[in-house]
Amino acid sequence: MTRGYGLLEGFLAQQRSRVADALIPASLRTGRLLDIGCGAYPLFLAQTSFARKFGLDKQVATVAASLDRDGQSTVQLIRYDVEHGGHLPFRDDQFSVVTMLAVFEHIDIIRLVALLSEVRRVLQPGGRLVLTTPTKIAHTLLRGMAKVYLVSAIEIAEHKTCLSLAEILHVMEQGGFHPTHMTHGYFELYLNHWLSVVKDGAPGGGSATSSSTRSIREHGV
Repeated sequence: MTRGYGLLEGFLAQQRSRVADALIPASLRTGRLLDIGCGAYPLFLAQTSFARKFGLDKQVATVAASLDRDGQSTVQLIRYDVEHGGHLPFRDDQFSVVTMLAVFEHIDIIRLVALLSEVRRVLQPGGRLVLTTPTKIAHTLLRGMAKVYLVSAIEIAEHKTCLSLAEILHVMEQGGFHPTHMTHGYFELYLNHWLSVVKDGAPGGGSATSSSTRSIREHGV
């Protein structure tokens, strides 16, 4: 759940959720999903289908879980400050998919690189990171929308970065991800990036070998 009020926040959250869900293949859904920055109400986790689902956010209770109709835990939520946290509270190679939806813009570059390195560590080889973040074009527009209560002024005021595609790719490489394993596109009239990144076969959280060739396939959604 987004903090503060914005008339369009629910619609925008649904759009992010729809785009992210479409980027996750069925073959990975039998594993574990981790949604970093899931919010107090984990919309994406509630809507997507996975064998096991975990969420991290500073707004959730220390440990919380939602139950399905049979009383089984379907989502485990863990209190974690994405903006200032360090080591992710999970083992190496534990998740088939990690999502970061509208999270990049809330974290400074140094912390973002460290977080991406941790994401790579907890992803299984062949696992996938899916993220969304506003484009530079959207930055000024969002501030204007916040003034007329279309989006949350609290959330917009906490944006720390607004990255171009080239800057996103650079940060991803610094975090250990291969540029040749990334697919990029836009949604909401080119106001948002989406990126799907596959972890290479290297074990654990070690850095991937850097590549000078940027093989980014771009798509619109």
